[in-house]
Amino acid sequence: MTTANQQTPQGGGLPYAFSAYLIWGFLPVYFKMLAEVPALDILAFRIVWSVPVVFIILYFRSQWGEFTAAIANPKARRAMMLSAVLIAINWLVYVWAITTERVLATSIGYYLNPLVNVLLGRLFLGERLTKLQGWAVAVAGMGVAILLAGSLETVWISLTLAFSFGTYGLVRKTAPTGSVPGLAVEMCLLGPIALAVCIWSVSQAGGFRDIGTEALLAAGGAITVIPLLLFATAARRMSYTALGFVQYLAPTIVFILGAFAYDEPLDATKLACFALIWTAIALFSVDAFRRMRSGG
Repeated sequence: MTTANQQTPQGGGLPYAFSAYLIWGFLPVYFKMLAEVPALDILAFRIVWSVPVVFIILYFRSQWGEFTAAIANPKARRAMMLSAVLIAINWLVYVWAITTERVLATSIGYYLNPLVNVLLGRLFLGERLTKLQGWAVAVAGMGVAILLAGSLETVWISLTLAFSFGTYGLVRKTAPTGSVPGLAVEMCLLGPIALAVCIWSVSQAGGFRDIGTEALLAAGGAITVIPLLLFATAARRMSYTALGFVQYLAPTIVFILGAFAYDEPLDATKLACFALIWTAIALFSVDAFRRMRSGG
């Protein structure tokens, strides 16, 4: 999951946004099939296989110039180094949580993400919170407080996912680099370390895994890059406010998978937290809808 730097409120973006969040919503199914592979190995192979995929997309989108310019720009390169670390942390925690039966905690994290974005915008970009946004952040904070009191073993997952991705979005928003070229830079920066982990993993296993597992690991490149490309396309064709409504599709699918497909326990603490976060999202969405209607 990433943010786009340029958004133009044009029509026709909804199918792209829906497709991107649908893929992200069902990612737990993919990672569950790799549950026997260590999370660090999954992350490393995901990064390594993302490099050729993103390079192919750069070629067909004629964005090599933007990519090389970002590599050559010290300010952009420093920003991409920070964003690369943040997205690696986000991906690693997410994969580990999914493969260790903590799917609901990841759902909470990505429900919290838009509210974290609002909070970070207030703290670092000087953006003003509307009254409803303030209430939304406060209600979500109550939900997190309940998790801290009754589910301490998973609250760190939710908060790490929400704040690592929120901070990643903040860095990418202020970096002078487009979505796909920026991702290419990030993958190139992470690539050598990821490749070393892959080589170490293969040597420790005494060779490659079975062909099915290797094929799934290789598919991680396309599964990573394609929804990001769809998201970037959607962000250029529809307003960011409208796009914000679609983003709840992914954590909702993840919630349904965790609670009903994977039978994770939905105890009173988690249920209360979800109820408060859903209330916060309702407040946030009402505010966003009002501003979209008023053109603000």
